[in-house]
Amino acid sequence: MKIAAIDIGSNAARMQISKVLENDGKISFKKVEYVRFALRLGHDVFNDGEISPESEVRIFKLLNAYKLLMDLHEVKDYLICATSAMREAGNAEAVITRIHKILDMKIHIIEGTKEAELINDVVVQALDNANYLHIDVGGGSTELNIYSQKKKIASRSFRIGSVRTLENKEKEGDWEKMKRWVESNIDVKKSTITAVGTGGNINKLFNISPNHEGETSMTYEELLRLKEYVGSFTLEERINKLRLNADRADVILPAAQIYLSAMKWSGAKNILVPDLGLKDGIIKMVYEKIQNRKKQ
Repeated sequence: MKIAAIDIGSNAARMQISKVLENDGKISFKKVEYVRFALRLGHDVFNDGEISPESEVRIFKLLNAYKLLMDLHEVKDYLICATSAMREAGNAEAVITRIHKILDMKIHIIEGTKEAELINDVVVQALDNANYLHIDVGGGSTELNIYSQKKKIASRSFRIGSVRTLENKEKEGDWEKMKRWVESNIDVKKSTITAVGTGGNINKLFNISPNHEGETSMTYEELLRLKEYVGSFTLEERINKLRLNADRADVILPAAQIYLSAMKWSGAKNILVPDLGLKDGIIKMVYEKIQNRKKQ
């Protein structure tokens, strides 16, 4: 059985198709298809408050392409979730209604708390009983979660993201709010904490470094050096020499600063990079929905 997740973010829209595997009563998901396309909805919404007609056409074309690909894979069920940009777009419901009417594909706008919950469901599986600060940086928002003994003890969504920062559209005081939240929930004098980074930018930074064969983490100092290394190239050089996609090349530095800031405030000296994210949480939710239907 194959199932699919579509994540419409502020920077890009991703589709992952996974095969459900059963082994000795345990369920796992094997990725068989992954497609990412840069819609950059955040550019419209954070500047104008709405999704432009041109962007709506691109959403329609992309979802139509995703629908055809899911048909080819004979996907049993799927779910489309949209995050920060769609949450804030004044015309989001109208866009969703028109697309649903034509394609029969329903886009579900999820709040920051639900976004964090879905990511939590898969990230917690990569943790042990130590203390962790999970930092998930998207295009329009950053979700912070604190774990201890594999349990989430605090969570907050902030309207700070890679695209929003690039566009200089954070509100005054947003960074200070995030700093105060981290410092009020983590006592750096009493506990040691490790960061966990999710999101496309931290994965790309991790892969740029040549020092991670067989490793799943890096230090604060190494992440800082990577940021400075990438920042030493012009935007054109990042695309041509570092081989970054154009929509990654401009947001990777703002994203890196968010990870570094959260690590500094929390006292985290290391960051795990498990290569998990919202799409994985959606996949898990789709599977659970199928199982619940069977029980009814």
